[in-house]
Amino acid sequence: MSRKPAITVSSLDLERIEALFDRMSAAEAAGHAALREELDRAKVLEPEEMPGNVVTMNSTVSFTDEEGSPPLQLTLVYPAAAGKPGTVSILAPVGSALLGLAKGKHIDWPTPDGRKRRLTVVSIDYQPEAAGDLHR
Repeated sequence: MSRKPAITVSSLDLERIEALFDRMSAAEAAGHAALREELDRAKVLEPEEMPGNVVTMNSTVSFTDEEGSPPLQLTLVYPAAAGKPGTVSILAPVGSALLGLAKGKHIDWPTPDGRKRRLTVVSIDYQPEAAGDLHR
């Protein structure tokens, strides 16, 4: 597996994701250990300091999954908003992998079946912080 790329998260996103973990049972939270590890190593910035080329919560992002696949576009959401077409929960493996990645960066991420997927951010089509929506 390649070295993990640097990731950046907003303090607001970090606070809200940690609150999700706090409401989970220990067993359920253990199932999201990879996301917790990513958050532990993330650079944390205030929302107004967030670069516009980084995937944050409620961002709409286009990314590729493995070599040669056409880009997918999804909006990264909290679990309560997941399930609508075009959304992915932060608690889903793909959502966890995308959070904090910058445009052009990739990450190898484990899937529930034990394989690894390489996700590469192609573009950030909407980012709340860049749009001035700092408290969404």
